[in-house]
Amino acid sequence: MAETPVDALTEDQAREELARLAHELARHDVLYHQQDTPEVSDAEYDALKARNAAIEARFPDLIRPDSPSLKVGAEVSSQFAPVKHGVPMLSLDNAFDAAEVADFVARIRRFLKLDEAEPVAFVAEPKIDGLSASLRYEKGVFVQGATRGDGRTGEDVTANLRTIADIPNRLAGEDCPEVIEIRGEVYAPNDAFDAFNRAAEATGTRTYANPRNFAAGSLRQKDPAITAKRPLRFFAYAWGERSTDFADTQWGALQALKAWGFRVNQRSRRVEDAGGLLGLYEQLQTDRAGLGYDIDGVVYKVDRLDWQQRLGFVARSPRWAIAHKFPAQQAQTVLEGIDIQVGRTGSHTPVARLHPVTVGGVVVRNATLHNADEIARLDVRIGDTVTLQRAGDVIPQILGVVDADRPGRSAPYAFPQTCACPLKTALVKETTASGVESVVRRCTGELACPFQKIEHLKHFASRRAFDIEGLGEKQIAAFVERGWINEPADIFSLARDEDRLAQLRQEEGYGETSVKNLVEGIDARRTISLDRFIYGMGVRDIGEQTSLVLARAFESWTAFETACVAASEGVPSEAWERLADAHAVSPRVVAALAEANLSPADPWPEAPLDQKIALGLPGLAAPSRRGLASLIEDWSGLVELARVAREEGPSDALNQIAGVSGVGPVAARALALFFREPHNRAMVDALVAQLDRIEDAERPKTDTAVAGKTVVFTGALERFTRDEAKARAESLGAKVSGSVSKKTDYLVAGPGAGSKLADAQKHGVKVLTEDEWLALIGG
Repeated sequence: MAETPVDALTEDQAREELARLAHELARHDVLYHQQDTPEVSDAEYDALKARNAAIEARFPDLIRPDSPSLKVGAEVSSQFAPVKHGVPMLSLDNAFDAAEVADFVARIRRFLKLDEAEPVAFVAEPKIDGLSASLRYEKGVFVQGATRGDGRTGEDVTANLRTIADIPNRLAGEDCPEVIEIRGEVYAPNDAFDAFNRAAEATGTRTYANPRNFAAGSLRQKDPAITAKRPLRFFAYAWGERSTDFADTQWGALQALKAWGFRVNQRSRRVEDAGGLLGLYEQLQTDRAGLGYDIDGVVYKVDRLDWQQRLGFVARSPRWAIAHKFPAQQAQTVLEGIDIQVGRTGSHTPVARLHPVTVGGVVVRNATLHNADEIARLDVRIGDTVTLQRAGDVIPQILGVVDADRPGRSAPYAFPQTCACPLKTALVKETTASGVESVVRRCTGELACPFQKIEHLKHFASRRAFDIEGLGEKQIAAFVERGWINEPADIFSLARDEDRLAQLRQEEGYGETSVKNLVEGIDARRTISLDRFIYGMGVRDIGEQTSLVLARAFESWTAFETACVAASEGVPSEAWERLADAHAVSPRVVAALAEANLSPADPWPEAPLDQKIALGLPGLAAPSRRGLASLIEDWSGLVELARVAREEGPSDALNQIAGVSGVGPVAARALALFFREPHNRAMVDALVAQLDRIEDAERPKTDTAVAGKTVVFTGALERFTRDEAKARAESLGAKVSGSVSKKTDYLVAGPGAGSKLADAQKHGVKVLTEDEWLALIGG
């Protein structure tokens, strides 16, 4: 289904689209930054972010607290201790063509009010495709190393970083600051990466899709001895916190890093203006394949550090730097087959099986085809020669068929009508309340479908959910095949089933130690935090962040379960959802319709329908009248709509969940539908019975200056991200809202504050700058 152009979106459509993009990009951030298993290309990811930014630019009042434009990276893994960066590790804006680079240089000139004749010097550096790291040195000694994490807080991987030969334990010379954080990129040379994969294939151990994933996985090993065996390198290119300044220019700083014992990329150059930047870009693009390591673009930084300071930051990115990305890499090969993957929620995703081909130094055997509609659009068939694109080190996508007119092509691909599982359950396309059909085809068998069962159990045991050590994909599949586990509670039952454990001890691949570790891993999760429990249930549309928000809102499992059961009895009817989803029909319009006292008999039989609606619902705007008119044919239809609005809407219990900031109606409805199904309730009850305790969420503080207060953040915050501001406020006992009302206590306004600032002034709400807010909460 084609996307609605940004300039054609209504405000309601924009709000829904921003919610979708925030959810989708947050999921991709976790896949890329935490799990090292990205699902989309860099180009697809950048396109999503660009659409989000364009919608926010057109509707600045709709910017969400969890907006992707305000985030860097993903949340920190619980596997390593958190490390607060002395200076945030922010990300860069991207440029994709020469015009955007020229515009970047022109913006800098305008901001600094430079004469056209005055040259602007930049340092251009290859953009290494690896894992960012920060190294803290005190008195010249390496004391702590961390990953980027979410940009503010990273993961403590000090012991692993110490194993990399390019990272000195002590800085050379006597001129380094007493305290300094060195920033750079951990990467794997291509030759060494290929050799590792060949050796791993020979021994049947894990291989990696690309050098970036290899570097990330190697740096996150729990045992530093494993990291020490991996061929990792490090390029230094920046710095964070420092006790004293040590250079006047970016180029001078690179020379200082080199003098202290770091490797600095030899292909970095000091150039002037857009012409110099583009010249080096073309040169690096030409030489890219022979560098010996992966790069995905060139980073441009203003050379003078005093100019960098003047230029400052906007949202999450510096004004003085930009990443000029390389175009996607392409190749041609033969499509040998199409396989269907079944996801946790029953989605059937086609994957192209390709004759192996090398694209950008990586052997590609599979490519995403997304869905049945995409296969039909491309008209891709078995045996076709296809063009595929690898934009970033992820599963590639097929762009088109090379030989579409060749004689003897195979028949068009027929997408399955039933699930690939033994049940052969019919696949369905879901339809939204407004009648829009989804492109995704799903099996409705849920946990009766063995594919969905395995995916659900994998999700349950995954790192971000229950995080059960020793229970991986292979073990889950084997236990399901034997009939030992069918639902999450069975995992905990297995840990106390002595007959089955004794059988495992006798089998190849297990033994006493393996079984002992498995049991300990399971038993360690009999006490679980509320947010992990909610996420582990695997409810559709309930992601990790939403689970955390729900846990904080309801605090205990008892309160959360009670709310969900109550909500399950108040799911709105399909007729009500069609009404609420109609064009220009806002909640206010639905409320007005519910409160209207409409006569069953038509008072104006001769009047046009639009006029009847205007007379029956005075004060309704023309777009809303047209939206209602699209649902009905006559006066009796309007009377019926009023009854639906009055009697078939969501219950107060459902609205309570939907009203939690950061949850919304889609997630609330998903919870209600989940708890409405008896087999889901039985599954949850059985799981709870196997656990020792579901830990309550941390209670908000009551002894702070903002405890119990309602706070709204607006504008382009510069001192912290929206997520950081929200988390900090909630930890101090405040409630963070997305809109201003008479009940709002504080509005914290950054640059560009719009209608929320006007609303605050209208309602007499106290308006604070970021500095005033920090002073109020104590920094």
